[in-house]
Amino acid sequence: MASELRVNTLKDASGNNSIATSFVAGGSAKAWANLNGTGTIALRDSFNQSSTTDNSTGDYTFNLTSSMSDGNYGFTVSACAGTNSSSLVVVVKSASQYGTPSNQVSGACEVVCHNYINSAVDIGGVYPIFHGDLA
Repeated sequence: MASELRVNTLKDASGNNSIATSFVAGGSAKAWANLNGTGTIALRDSFNQSSTTDNSTGDYTFNLTSSMSDGNYGFTVSACAGTNSSSLVVVVKSASQYGTPSNQVSGACEVVCHNYINSAVDIGGVYPIFHGDLA
C-alpha cells in the first residue's frame, strides 16, 4: 500500500532546528557522480546519472537519467588528478572561450579538464554536481 506524508516543516528529534521542506527539495543536489576519467572511463558511484561519454582527452559528457527542467540549472564540477593536480582547471564546454555554455542542456552537461598549460588531460577523479529543478 502506497503512503503519502505531507509536511511543511522538518525539525530535529528535540523539536529544534526547523527547515521548510521546500528548501530541502529545492536545495538538494539533483544529480552527482564520481568518475574515473582515465583509461576506460567508469562511474565509481553516482545519483541520477545514466552514463558518461568519453568524447576525447579530458572531455566528458555527463548524461542524466531524469532531465532537468531546462538548461539553466547550476552545475559545479571539481576534479582531482592525484600528484599531478597543480593548477588543474575544469570548465563547462562552451561554443567559444568566453561564450555561454552551449553543451549544458536539460539532459546532459559536457566538461573539459585542462592542466596549467591549457592542454586537455584525462583526470582520475571528476566530480560533477547538478542543482536546479527536475523536469
